Amino acid sequence: MKPEVMSPVGGWPQLRAAVEAGADAVFFGVEGFHARAKVGFTNEELPDLMRALHERGVLGFVTFNILVFDRELRGAERQLIHLAESGVDAIIVQDHGVARLAHEICPDLPIHGSTQMSITSAEGAELARRFGASRVVLGRELSLRDIGRIAAATDMELETFVHGALCVSYSGQCFSSEAWGGRSANRGQCAQACRLPYEMLVDGVHRDLGDARYLLSPGDLYALHQVPDLVNLGVNCLKIEGRYKDADFVALTTAAYRKAVDEAWAGLPLSVTPGEERDLEQVYSRGLGPHFISGTNHQGVVRGRAPRHRGVRVGTVRGTTERGVLVELSEEVKPGDGLVFDPANWRTPEGREEGGFLYGLWQRGRQVEAVRPGETAELRFGRGAVDPSRVRVGDPVWRTHDPTLGTRVRPLLEAHDPIHTRPVTAHFRGHVGEVPALTLTDEGGRSVTVTLEGPLQPARNRAVDEAGLREQLGKLGGTGYHLAGLSADLSGPGFLPVSALNALRREAVEGLTALRGQAPERRITPRLDEVLREVAPQLSAHAPQPRLHVLVRTPEQLDAALAERPDSITLDYLELYGLKPSVERVRDAGIPVRVASPRILKPTEQNLQKFLLSLNADILVRSGGLLEGLQEAPNLPTLTGDFSLNAANVLTTRALLDLGLNRVTPTHDLNARQVTELAALVGPGRLEVIAYQHLPVFHTEHCVFCRFLSQGTDYTNCGHPCESHRVALRDERGVAHPVMADVGCRNTVFEGRPQVAGAHLTTWLDSGLRDFRLEFVHETPEGVREVIRAHRAFLMGELSAPALAARLQALSDQGTTEGSLFVPEGFDRLPALPVL
Repeated sequence: MKPEVMSPVGGWPQLRAAVEAGADAVFFGVEGFHARAKVGFTNEELPDLMRALHERGVLGFVTFNILVFDRELRGAERQLIHLAESGVDAIIVQDHGVARLAHEICPDLPIHGSTQMSITSAEGAELARRFGASRVVLGRELSLRDIGRIAAATDMELETFVHGALCVSYSGQCFSSEAWGGRSANRGQCAQACRLPYEMLVDGVHRDLGDARYLLSPGDLYALHQVPDLVNLGVNCLKIEGRYKDADFVALTTAAYRKAVDEAWAGLPLSVTPGEERDLEQVYSRGLGPHFISGTNHQGVVRGRAPRHRGVRVGTVRGTTERGVLVELSEEVKPGDGLVFDPANWRTPEGREEGGFLYGLWQRGRQVEAVRPGETAELRFGRGAVDPSRVRVGDPVWRTHDPTLGTRVRPLLEAHDPIHTRPVTAHFRGHVGEVPALTLTDEGGRSVTVTLEGPLQPARNRAVDEAGLREQLGKLGGTGYHLAGLSADLSGPGFLPVSALNALRREAVEGLTALRGQAPERRITPRLDEVLREVAPQLSAHAPQPRLHVLVRTPEQLDAALAERPDSITLDYLELYGLKPSVERVRDAGIPVRVASPRILKPTEQNLQKFLLSLNADILVRSGGLLEGLQEAPNLPTLTGDFSLNAANVLTTRALLDLGLNRVTPTHDLNARQVTELAALVGPGRLEVIAYQHLPVFHTEHCVFCRFLSQGTDYTNCGHPCESHRVALRDERGVAHPVMADVGCRNTVFEGRPQVAGAHLTTWLDSGLRDFRLEFVHETPEGVREVIRAHRAFLMGELSAPALAARLQALSDQGTTEGSLFVPEGFDRLPALPVL
């Protein structure tokens, strides 16, 4: 099947642009429960919006792509019912439990697993199918080869991003906004901490990164040249990112990918012109490239010079004058262009960039209209717009605004008649003495038949024929259709006035349009109350003694943990294949042992499942794909689901437990009070909560070790600096955040300050929670021992909560934080918990 082109829509202008540029589908949010909180449509607008889309043959997919909290479940059910009744073509869902609830409420409403589900394998896609999904949006970190392997291993529909902003972190696995601002990226409140500048510390020493201060800010995805490959792989939908972008962006990108898909489907070569590519870069770009889709190259994903829109590079500064800047031009510029001189903000700590609208060009003392690429000209700006003393030789010059771009986009934005039309076929039946009938059929097989009131009369002069029918029935301008085929059943000869034939055509078009705009009939039944009764917890009458579970990341930390003899030890090593001796050490000490799985598993990494099982240790499951893969494995060890499975409510937590997990660690999107409430809903014995950790703020395919400590492109030629160096990223507040690599060469950036739950431990204990985990990153062995001892003393009643907090504060040279556990003021005024 020909893949859909799907466009982002943040409002009505973008919607019109997408439709006229040829989108097969658009995606957008409706009020709450979507990950672009500042844009979208209202519930009242939705029925009319869907009718308008369907009349034009465009699918409307609604983003329901946030984690849903327990106090929001009733509101979520009401919203899901409204979406189903309004005729949306699918919902894009992150939360597994909400996906299952939606499927039970309306089995006829298609569900698409969001990229926020972190799906990077066929197993991950199959897990989404368990929860009702018929399509999944793949992670943006997959290569063409990875996508092909997934397509060959599942019959799930696959959707992949082809254009727009890249997150440095895997979608659904970023907690930076939660850690540093109390805002959740999984809740549509991303603070874009990845677009901020950082300094790199290597083994404690500052490393000069030159102009790459924005070392976590990737360029934008541009996969237009990979469209033929994606079509050949059988990908079902190509998706453009950008619900915050304007109508110009939507129009240009949609038109480009519409053209590319049509050409690839027809077996034609891509015919994109340099001018069209330049327009795509001009309308919005942080630097375009295929990035991961063409394979891993850590030197190319993040340039790091600037985090914002750059547009098209037009030249390089060669000097300054009293009135302007001398620039060697690589592109033609003209008065009215918006230009910026890129100083790389490492040289201007306040972040200010010089730039403005070009007033004119001068050469040899005379104003000129044009300058050829390769020549140097003096660029002058309005009074006070540019301070030449702040512009340096060698600075790149970018055109961030091209006023002529609007003239090329305007036809798509201001057309009175539809530009992109849908095919219809017509069948005319005209027998003399019988009532003539016209049937119009659209591309989806929907048909409307209209008739005249009286019979067809014999022709006296010119008889109705196929040529005349084609001429009159093909006059579909302004309707959104074009005539793709005509058949006629004529007997007579008969006569039909042109006015009557035109009336038939208009009536048929109106009838077909009305039919296309009708909302589908769907079975819709409220199901939340019944589902909640099904997941009611079975509470134990006897609460066990509190247990301390310790997670270590180095053999030295393991030595310290063994000396303190916690209730279990989890090994989370960079080198998985060095785990076996450590597993045996823990087992020989008589302590239960677990191994932590990677958070991401790609198609070529599925053999890690066999390796983990071969260790004969319990497993901390961090990957949805791994959890699915383990469903058919015999003689499973004890499985604990980690935070990365994003259990945010009772429905998701209970569903994960039903897949064989013994306990689940809630997502870091929950505050301490929400953790307590979740314990009451699922049973406190089914949760394992983290009392001490460095919050994993970014989990990224991009490797900063490879990018900045080697000349290599990936693990095959980087020299593995991650094995011999410690790296931290220091933010503008002066806090250094450790970076660690995992077995897949993915990096995790951890919050530099330990997140401690001391202020909430008493409440957690009172709620019945008994399994507490302590996680270590760069702590010394002595630090590991002291943290374990402090928590054990608290649990034994030998240390108060304030004393615990004080001791942990003293152990950290950067202080501690409450982080994601902070309970905001007014939390108790939120809707009540669902009653089980």
